[in-house]
Amino acid sequence: MPIPPYKAPRRTSYDIVIVGGAAVGSSTAYWMSQAIGPETSILVVERDSTFEFSSTALSTSAIRQQYSNPINVKISQFGIEIINSFPERMAKFFPGEPAPDLGFKEHGYLYCTSPEGVDSARARVELQRSLGAHTVWLTPDQIRTQFPYVNVEDLGGASWGAREEGWFDSMGLLNGFRRAARGSGVEYIDNCVTGLTLAGGKVASATLSTGQTVSCGTLVNAAGPRAQQVAQMAGLSIPVEPRKRYSFVFSSATPIPGKMPNVIDLSGTFVRPEGELFLTGNTPQMEIAKDYTDFEIDHAEFDDYIWPSLYHRIPDFDALKVQQAWTGHYEYNVLDHNGIVGYHPRVTNFMFANGFSGHGLQQSPAVGRAVSELILQGAFQTLDLSPFCYERVERNEPFLEEAVI
Repeated sequence: MPIPPYKAPRRTSYDIVIVGGAAVGSSTAYWMSQAIGPETSILVVERDSTFEFSSTALSTSAIRQQYSNPINVKISQFGIEIINSFPERMAKFFPGEPAPDLGFKEHGYLYCTSPEGVDSARARVELQRSLGAHTVWLTPDQIRTQFPYVNVEDLGGASWGAREEGWFDSMGLLNGFRRAARGSGVEYIDNCVTGLTLAGGKVASATLSTGQTVSCGTLVNAAGPRAQQVAQMAGLSIPVEPRKRYSFVFSSATPIPGKMPNVIDLSGTFVRPEGELFLTGNTPQMEIAKDYTDFEIDHAEFDDYIWPSLYHRIPDFDALKVQQAWTGHYEYNVLDHNGIVGYHPRVTNFMFANGFSGHGLQQSPAVGRAVSELILQGAFQTLDLSPFCYERVERNEPFLEEAVI
């Protein structure tokens, strides 16, 4: 796993050190840099600025409002707002060239529901609609009319995000946030935090792979699947571990007509169009923690589980050919699949922004803004993310999200 040569920081002391420069870390750096002046120093330490193996680069880059918790719906609504306004927001950081358009494909999610799950699913639809989402409930006959290629024989219905759901350019979002942060004075370095020194109940400094030690006023853990590694450096622990997710791009001998949504099968397999091809994945059968460097793909997952699910739900997928495949990592929160956002109660300048369990990219705009508010103003100012607090981990009180893929 080659990485760029590590570089030393320009200073020996920073007000804020962010560990991890992918979507969550760069969103945090962006929001902070827009809220403060150049007199505040921010350092982002990223172990691999190619982001080749980052969860951001290897994600399926989708966003939805179909959640069971109101706060997750609101987080996604803000994410949609940022995606739609991104070119205008980034324009001043791209002088003389086009600002990044994230190419939002507003196709929606189609969540298939079993007959036994109809009441719960319809209740989630009503919750989402009460918050301003455009989710609609479709009966089996309505599914057949809207999406005639979907097999509805074993379905009780489906919820469909008719607007403001879909997929977008993940690296466009990351590169925009990163460029804007750097253009506003944030320092990024290719390096790796190897240790933290504590004093008086706070992180006093971070040691880097190149041997330098930098002191910091606040440390933000935005290390994605490596979040537990960083927490351990401060003598802390969070229930976050790397879980593998396989993505397969395939061609189909039979085309799918119309504007196909991201179809979520009862089995957990999803499929959506990618131009003339299709992208699919699932929750692997061997759902266990993996090594941080394990990106080996299991093609049997497609042959034995994904393809049968695809063919059952969409019979036109009877002749498929895999064209590309890759493995990414979820930063999986085994407690409740929701993010951990906020300060540690005893190491009082250690900020968590971790454990989003596959939702980190779509939640990064709101999470970065929230972390910035906590650091700079001492409290959430826009969306109240206090249910994501670290303290629930110590209390072993899950903040559950039912709609997990």
